[in-house]
Amino acid sequence: MNTQQIRNSYIAFFQERGHVAVERAPLVLMGDPTTLFTGSGMQPMIPYLLGQPHPDGKRIVDSQTCLRAQDIEDVGDNRHTTFFEMLGNWSMGDYFKEQQIEWMWEFLSQVVGIDMSRVYVTCYIGDE
Repeated sequence: MNTQQIRNSYIAFFQERGHVAVERAPLVLMGDPTTLFTGSGMQPMIPYLLGQPHPDGKRIVDSQTCLRAQDIEDVGDNRHTTFFEMLGNWSMGDYFKEQQIEWMWEFLSQVVGIDMSRVYVTCYIGDE
């Protein structure tokens, strides 16, 4: 799959599960004096994750472009880039980890076609 196919499949997968696809936020955020650029997929969702009702409901799916410069010295390894796209599915108090884990397993194994015998699951136990 190429990036466009992954993006479209991801959005369609979550729309089939009751999510509303929303437009991505601008790369240069308006009304947020704390940052110049959108640096994560969740950044435009923060007001809604903190309790403000989202105008499109409790289940949202999006594809957010992001630009990061704070870890620019790490760019070039296998985990850091400056400009990238984050896919997100958001629940504003509608479902939690159990449902999310099942859906992502289904998406990765059945839609993307990842060989799940090559996937290793880890769990962080704690709150710090």
